[in-house]
Amino acid sequence: MNFALILFLLLLVTFAAWLADRFVFAPRRVAAARAALAQFDARTGSGQGVDPAAADEREALQARIERQPLWLEYTAGLFPVIAIVFGLRSFVAEPFKIPSESMLPTLFVGDLILVNKFTYGVRLPVLNTKVVSLGSPKAGDVMVFRYPRDTSVDYIKRVVGTPGDKLLLQDNRLFLNGKPVPLASAGEFEDRRRLLLYPQYSETLGETPHKILTELNKASRIEPMERFPHFDKCQYRTNGLECTVPPGHYFVMGDNRENSLDSRFWGFVPEENIVGKAFFIWMNFGDFGRIGRFQ
Repeated sequence: MNFALILFLLLLVTFAAWLADRFVFAPRRVAAARAALAQFDARTGSGQGVDPAAADEREALQARIERQPLWLEYTAGLFPVIAIVFGLRSFVAEPFKIPSESMLPTLFVGDLILVNKFTYGVRLPVLNTKVVSLGSPKAGDVMVFRYPRDTSVDYIKRVVGTPGDKLLLQDNRLFLNGKPVPLASAGEFEDRRRLLLYPQYSETLGETPHKILTELNKASRIEPMERFPHFDKCQYRTNGLECTVPPGHYFVMGDNRENSLDSRFWGFVPEENIVGKAFFIWMNFGDFGRIGRFQ
């Protein structure tokens, strides 16, 4: 379900109803109220509220005639609310729910997060075409994007490689542009759902360190799901792979390295697929302590 498209269609319908009410139906109701009040005044001789009881009856009559019918209340009346929601969701921030464990230990299943929609530029709603460029994803950013194999599905991963970067993954160790990505032991991560402990590391991509789960020096054969666009930019080996990120594309990976379906398997993320930068957990109904910013 394309929620952005549905919201856009609702916006068009309610806006059309608002225009119709503003310029057609509302003036008709006002004219009908004036005619009815004139008849009421002529019949009762009340004028402009000399008799308190007649004045109350007169006001009730006017309110009844000028009141919007239900079909307009639920269309034209909702236009301002839908316009605000559409504007905020399209240009400011959009909520998402984390569905899998591919971003552990950074993001948990059930985390409700906010995605900044303007960090990387202003895009047209529904079409997702960038019209104003404000920046580009950097290595280390947690990014939401439309899955290249099915653009109706949104994915969230961490940016590992930007256009022009040369990356090497060997025995689960990451090298970027010929240099090893800084990695330091960070104890163990406790998986409370499975009651297991996993080795945890602090990785520094860019300026800010973040936690990842991986098993270093463990044989991990990576095989592509298919020949994806720019497949020739990658070389698959028995103990990893080597890729050069093409212009206008990004290489992404999950923080739960051995349990993430990402660029290693289905290829690069085109720039036009980018939705925004994830930055804040606004709710987790199973653990309120999860609320806050993340790296």
